[in-house]
Amino acid sequence: MAEARPTCGGSIARFAFLSLVGLAADGVFLRLLLNVAPDPFSARVLSLLAALGITIPLLRYADLAAHGTRSVGRAGIIAILVIAMLVNYGLYAALIATLPSLQPLAAMVLASAASLCFAVFGYVRFACRR
Repeated sequence: MAEARPTCGGSIARFAFLSLVGLAADGVFLRLLLNVAPDPFSARVLSLLAALGITIPLLRYADLAAHGTRSVGRAGIIAILVIAMLVNYGLYAALIATLPSLQPLAAMVLASAASLCFAVFGYVRFACRR
């Protein structure tokens, strides 16, 4: 039982780190797309899809348990990420719609911080269950 905790913790740390890499890519894509997209909402959709396309291949390495087996599985990780992406976009859209003076990148940071917490919590619920 004591051996499962470090493995779970390492897996969570890898998931969080690789999710942060995806969020950094999301920020770069959003910054670039804000100059060419017709509105910040469509720019955000495109940046989220691009970040998801980068993050999913990387995250297959985050879910390795103690003996090289997967604890959540690819479908579980994708489900967590897609739900987190929907939460992220919903928060972003709500912030932009209710606070029009808020910069889109600031709204992205706030929404991404909340959705990262949501994704890590979801991953912990699946990966560390007994």
